[in-house]
Amino acid sequence: MAQGAADRSNLGLIGAIVAVATIGGLLFGYDSGAVNGTQSGLQSAFNLSEGGLGFTVGSLLIGCFIGAFLAGRLADAMGRRSVMMLAAFMFFVGALVQGFSHVQWLFVIARLGGGMAVGAASVLSPAYISEVAPANIRGRMTTVQQIMIISGLTAAFVVNYFLAAAAGDSTSEFWLGIPAWRWMFLMQAAPAAVFLIALFFIPESPRYLVSKGDHENALSVLTRLFGTTVAKAKIEEIRASFKADHRPSLKDIMDPVKGGVRPIVWAGLLLAVFQQLVGINVIFYYGETLWKLAGVSEAAALQRNILSGVVSIAACFVTIGLVDKIGRKPLLMIGSAGMALTLVAMTYAFANGTLDADGNLSLSPSLGMIALVAANLYVIFFNGSWGPVMWVMLGEMFPNQIRGSALAVCGFAQWFANYLVVQTFPVMASGLGLATTYAFYTVSAAISFFLVKAFIKETRGRELEEMEG
Repeated sequence: MAQGAADRSNLGLIGAIVAVATIGGLLFGYDSGAVNGTQSGLQSAFNLSEGGLGFTVGSLLIGCFIGAFLAGRLADAMGRRSVMMLAAFMFFVGALVQGFSHVQWLFVIARLGGGMAVGAASVLSPAYISEVAPANIRGRMTTVQQIMIISGLTAAFVVNYFLAAAAGDSTSEFWLGIPAWRWMFLMQAAPAAVFLIALFFIPESPRYLVSKGDHENALSVLTRLFGTTVAKAKIEEIRASFKADHRPSLKDIMDPVKGGVRPIVWAGLLLAVFQQLVGINVIFYYGETLWKLAGVSEAAALQRNILSGVVSIAACFVTIGLVDKIGRKPLLMIGSAGMALTLVAMTYAFANGTLDADGNLSLSPSLGMIALVAANLYVIFFNGSWGPVMWVMLGEMFPNQIRGSALAVCGFAQWFANYLVVQTFPVMASGLGLATTYAFYTVSAAISFFLVKAFIKETRGRELEEMEG
């Protein structure tokens, strides 16, 4: 696209599209965060062991890596918008069933379905935004997705806190005689309905339309987005980026010359997996449990969750100001270094805590303050870098021909790594202790710095049709 094309773009329409698409991020965050604060209710209702709790919580993530993989492929067959509509419907149904279920297997099935919707939205929303936004503001527009994810998480933390406070605690009865922890799941249905309705008012991705040979509608969408002159030039660039001999398929992720998986897909897998190995979702999914293990009350733990969410949103706004100026790679490296240092501080605090009469970890006021400050600095570094930038890059780093297939593979890997971290945390924390558990996340953050330095290429300012790999 010509330099300065964004100045002639229909920024109102682009902004509206981004606002709708990122509701998927809001639901991604809300559904991920809603379980935070429900652990006591789940254990009581379904008589769960620590391992059973990990599986029940983590079952969302099993659905996520399935949904992320299927969404990437379905998006090439059905379209980005159509698959997001399907995800919104699954969000809605999953929220209701999770809230009302009284048997574990039905709850887990609903959580799997909701997870499939989360996984689909997580890969398709940033990809869709990348496919409609001008190159010079694409990073900022896609970063809005992370703000909405954290806003969803924070909204879940706030709702959970007030529901528990109003009922007395999370397991006490609230409206209609339904325990507060069940309302924490039911509340997800409202934004899911808004997402589904809003999707009817935005257009399909022009790059998907070109891939299906629907050049007339693709040109119409591009004209609405960028004006007639730019649209005519752009559609030819997009057409040239697709192979003439076949539609996009999973085999496109393989290198046709050297064989094996393309290097650009390996780079995407690196980003996807290490975003999770640094342990961020332990704080987001198990924040209440983490802080209770560190010796604070349920109410204080929920308040700390809210604080983590607020500072995360603030960090994302910093990223919006920097991602299209200094680039993606520098932000990733700064984030890796910052996370490694703050995780060292958390590991130190947990390693120097004491055990009370019941064998529970207890932190002195000074160690507790170190852990709290370090945890919030950690989420600032993550949400100022790896949180949004990983999704920005996955949405834009792949050539048009392989984008759907590469997203399927990388989305699967990201959510599978997420699942492993969340599934293993309760067992690691109780068996190895918080200090050893956080030492693992520290090492992962340090390794990620050197991997980014060696293997990640900058994508700032480049058109999607210029991506190679």
